Amino acid sequence: MKKNLLVIAFTLLLMACTKDQGVMVEIENTSALDRKGEIVEVEWEALQSFLYATTFVVKNEQGEEIPSQVVFRGNREPQALIFSADVPANSKVNYSIQIGTPMDYERRTFGRIVPERKDDFAWENARIAFRVYGPALANENPSNGIDIWLKKTSDMIVNKFYKEELEDGKSYHIDRGEGLDCYKVGHTLGAGGIAPFADSTIWVGNHYTTARVLDSGVLRTTFELTYDSVKVNDQVMFQKMIVSLDAGSQLNKASVIYNGDFDAMDLAAGIFLHAELGNIQTNQEKGYVAYAENAVSDAGVPAGRNYVGVVFTTPVKGIFQNNEHIAGLTSYTKGKPFDYYFGAGWSEWGFQSDEEWFKYIEEYAAKVSQPLNTKLVK
Repeated sequence: MKKNLLVIAFTLLLMACTKDQGVMVEIENTSALDRKGEIVEVEWEALQSFLYATTFVVKNEQGEEIPSQVVFRGNREPQALIFSADVPANSKVNYSIQIGTPMDYERRTFGRIVPERKDDFAWENARIAFRVYGPALANENPSNGIDIWLKKTSDMIVNKFYKEELEDGKSYHIDRGEGLDCYKVGHTLGAGGIAPFADSTIWVGNHYTTARVLDSGVLRTTFELTYDSVKVNDQVMFQKMIVSLDAGSQLNKASVIYNGDFDAMDLAAGIFLHAELGNIQTNQEKGYVAYAENAVSDAGVPAGRNYVGVVFTTPVKGIFQNNEHIAGLTSYTKGKPFDYYFGAGWSEWGFQSDEEWFKYIEEYAAKVSQPLNTKLVK
């Protein structure tokens, strides 16, 4: 009992001593590109070694508090503190983390399972929205492809669009001023899906088996999908996919693991090419595939241009195009995480031309290859 009281007293003393103290986060950008609004992670264990607390406030160099989020990655205990940083090219900046209660900030990301709409999983940020298909869609040509909801508002629209569709009969396939769903997936990879590649075939999968949210907050939404019957010829594999979407980003980060009776195989990550072929730009050495096409509503009303992109983090063996897809091929080893990025954009929300989108994807690939360096400095 006395020992426990001593531990509690020591902890309270430590917290009192560090209450008004902070730690600096030095962020270095070694690339030739300005990094604006990029999400930075500080691992929780490292932070606790400097500041022992459960809530923190993050401030920029001007002393202004900025939005932050504690991420759990599906665990009970915190795993990291994240915040948005601006770091000019070839430079360093300092942000401070202090013990305190952060202000309430407007949510910039969101995601959830949608059981009322055939088990969709839908997610978004202020730039773009996505969804994948669930078990209740099993009898309707399901796939593991990625669907896009184009949006032109910073408001979170997923719940609103579903409510208006299901309760009010207002189809989200029509643009009423905030965006629409006009992207066709079918049994394809859609806007950046991934699948095994064997015998010159992309083995597009079916709907996810399970889904769970790992984090959903101001700056990041992360979720996990499992697929328990990924078929390649007569072989059945198991797939787990963790997807994260950060505030301000057009692209998601995906981490994929396959298990089954194999040692290695090829993976194809790519983009569905609709009947009216659009504009394509690829670069195998830099590791990206980008696509632009006309966006057209179900009623045949033109809706500008929609854009899709895939960025790889490992060497690309080749980029191929067939009647349905443009995709990059990479080597995969059983049981190892494979990371890549996929996402989309719209000509009515941030991109004025195909060239702007292609530049965004090329620069995104460059940033992925040269991540920001962070260091805690007392």
